[in-house]
Amino acid sequence: MRLLATLPLLLVPLLSPLDVRAQAPSKAEVAAFAKRTLDGNCDPQAPGMAVLLARGDEVLYRGACGRANLELDVPLSPTQVFRIGSVTKQFAAAAALKLAEDGRLALSDPLSKFVPGYPGGDRVTVEMLLNHTSGIRSYTDIESIMAGGGIMKDLTTAQLIDTFKDETPDFAPGEGWHYNNSGYVLLGAVMEAASGKAWHAYLDEAFFKPLGMAHTGYGNEADAVIPGHVDGYTRKDGHWARAPYLSMTQPHAAGALVSTVDDLLKWNRALHEGKVLRDASYRAMVAPTGKAVGDKYGFGIVADTLRGQPRLQHGGGIHGFSSYLLYLPGSDTTAAVLYNADSGGPGMLGTGYIASQLAAYAIGKPYPEKKAIDVDVEALREYEGVYRIDKDAARVLRVKDGALTSQRTGGLAYPLIPVAKDVFLFEEGFSRMAFERGGDGKVAGMRFFPEDEGEGEVVARSDEALPAVREETKLPHAALERIAGEYVHQGVVMRVFLEGETPKVQLTGQPAFELFAESPSTFFLKVVEATLTFSPAQGTPDKVTLRQGGAVIEYVRKR
Repeated sequence: MRLLATLPLLLVPLLSPLDVRAQAPSKAEVAAFAKRTLDGNCDPQAPGMAVLLARGDEVLYRGACGRANLELDVPLSPTQVFRIGSVTKQFAAAAALKLAEDGRLALSDPLSKFVPGYPGGDRVTVEMLLNHTSGIRSYTDIESIMAGGGIMKDLTTAQLIDTFKDETPDFAPGEGWHYNNSGYVLLGAVMEAASGKAWHAYLDEAFFKPLGMAHTGYGNEADAVIPGHVDGYTRKDGHWARAPYLSMTQPHAAGALVSTVDDLLKWNRALHEGKVLRDASYRAMVAPTGKAVGDKYGFGIVADTLRGQPRLQHGGGIHGFSSYLLYLPGSDTTAAVLYNADSGGPGMLGTGYIASQLAAYAIGKPYPEKKAIDVDVEALREYEGVYRIDKDAARVLRVKDGALTSQRTGGLAYPLIPVAKDVFLFEEGFSRMAFERGGDGKVAGMRFFPEDEGEGEVVARSDEALPAVREETKLPHAALERIAGEYVHQGVVMRVFLEGETPKVQLTGQPAFELFAESPSTFFLKVVEATLTFSPAQGTPDKVTLRQGGAVIEYVRKR
């Protein structure tokens, strides 16, 4: 079978972005857009957001929507204090660099110098902790720590390290990249050894007090009441619930700080304007190297682009809270979004998308409006097909329920919104897909713009037939009940359960998805291209095999 169509592509100039202003909008225009964006992504009676957008020191918009406390119906204000989760990492990284400037450590120092006896610590450097290349297993990937009451225990730095230090590394030091909360706990231990103070006390002395960040600090509410601190919530079974308890001793230097949008502006201004670190240290912080280059990770900061402009950013997610802080060096733009829930309400964009949308508008390069044009179903079918990326991956475009959808191998099927002839936006996020036609006028391929950035990835339409739609079968209750249980692979738990007569599956840290039976032992998902095979086929299964996107993973039933 020929995989790629032989029709030549008609390469049409496709600008990115679609809608580009001649100049940055006025403060009033930005404020009006920011308020519309906030209001459109916030239920006033649900958990809410504090938002700040600034050019330099000039605040273009500061606002809030939603509730700081649902039980007492307390409205949220932009001055209130939130957990910022992994945005903490850039503070920890800057602290390590400052300690290096003061001669109290070197980035090439081995971990064992500061945490004696750590397994393999003589081969792991401080720099590897900073950019997630140490290979040390992240404790937030370990089910025995994250499940049950383990995460609720108050632990010292040494006790927290003991929970993961004997885990098998993911890879040899410096030989790979994996986002790693254990690395930043260990970085906190390095800071403590080098400074002689608790990691958060050093941050307070080195940064928060000198910069006037009066509302930023250690978020351990067990130590003291934190004035202005909002409550955190989560989405559960279609309604809001209080977030599960988390001892804030455990996020440590990986994610235990709290702050406000105004303090985060102070931090951005100081860090990126040379008031925190010397030039060489700052450049090292924002310039990914080695195995971290592919993931664009510097030290506690991701260095990527927004609308073609350099962007320095980091998000955070922690029990009950989500956060995002970005900075655009060229225009001196800051966007900070803090949210007192760890999962979005219906139809709501995430904090990162909202911050990016606001920043793009502020620099005069707004993302195109997702306003659908009329395209009938038969016209949509012109785009159906398999667009082969490589031998292992493809995008399948199919019309479902009157809309064109895109599904990458092993991924979710995302609805597409037609906004112009041959141009579609993804319903979620900012990605764009523009179709290209051959000399005969038929669709021959498409150009995919992830997050509407860059020149786009050209993918030809193949001759492959659309994969058949899988047919489900109804099984009796007993056949569904036999597969229910918890299955484990490398600490990740797959929970299979019944909700009434509907079987569902849920992996650690992910939402639950409905399962559809193909046979008594084979089930599939519709939201992603994935199959679960339970064995043995009779009696209680002792394992389940997940096949998704070319990967085959075996989960063993917990005893």
